[in-house]
Amino acid sequence: MNSPIPGATKAPDAVLEADLMTLERRLASLLAHTRALRAANEALRRDLAATTARNHQLGQRVAEATRRLDALLARIAETAG
Repeated sequence: MNSPIPGATKAPDAVLEADLMTLERRLASLLAHTRALRAANEALRRDLAATTARNHQLGQRVAEATRRLDALLARIAETAG
């Protein structure tokens, strides 16, 4: 079928088909990127949870060390005084 537009070399159906194929490739690429981002986001969430738990543990250790040092300083003050 010849194109009614002068200078056009593709039939309208061929242009539509090419546009659809381009759109399909773009959509596939977008879906692949979305999946990759979701996987990366999940990994980051797991890392954040582990880091938050570790931070909580370290905070508890610091609090315990502070209590022990305070008790030790109080005993030293009692024996010195």
